[in-house]
Amino acid sequence: MKIIICGGGQALYFLSRNFISKGYEVAIVNQSREECIQFARQIRVGILCGDASNEDILQQAGAMGADALLAITPKDQDNLVICQLASHKFGIPRTVALANDPDNAKVFEKMGVSAFSTTQIIGSLIEQRASLEQIINLLPIEEGKVNVTEILLDIDSPVSGKFLKDIELPENSLVAVVIRNNISIVPRGGNDLQAGDRVVLITLSENHGKVMKMFTSRKSLYHKHQK
Repeated sequence: MKIIICGGGQALYFLSRNFISKGYEVAIVNQSREECIQFARQIRVGILCGDASNEDILQQAGAMGADALLAITPKDQDNLVICQLASHKFGIPRTVALANDPDNAKVFEKMGVSAFSTTQIIGSLIEQRASLEQIINLLPIEEGKVNVTEILLDIDSPVSGKFLKDIELPENSLVAVVIRNNISIVPRGGNDLQAGDRVVLITLSENHGKVMKMFTSRKSLYHKHQK
């Protein structure tokens, strides 16, 4: 798989290093000559110094044969233009833009460009701070729009001892599987939840934090701080 990353800074370096470790072919497009020289010394990737919103520059970076493009420049407008150009002109099947301003993420999506906001991601993690010890697995899919989360219920979980029909879940959230004594159940309203159950939840990014608060307790965090 070939990935083009447009932008700069430490984020670009660590992303490139991560993709390379997975065996991907990486090409970097960066406007700063100094950063390009630095990257060339640090990692073995194709580096092109130039403006990624320029069609010729993207072509030189190998856009015609790329599988994915990630635009993470400090300017949201540039990220949008780069992704649109990559998708419409070069037919790159997967493009993702960084929305430095979280309000722009939805605007990008409406314009057909997949987007993510580090502000929203960090905010979601902060919302989950009281429940991290209970989260067993967290799998974000579709650029983080959907989360599949496995949590371990303890006796202090607000839903322990309740039937599913009595739990008012937010819209677009679902208890997909309950694992009890190594037996997996696709639950219905008449099934109850018990301490020790492993519960697999499917949520959207906008309601993920709210659902986590419904299923996890703050007691473990309290005791942790008291130690």
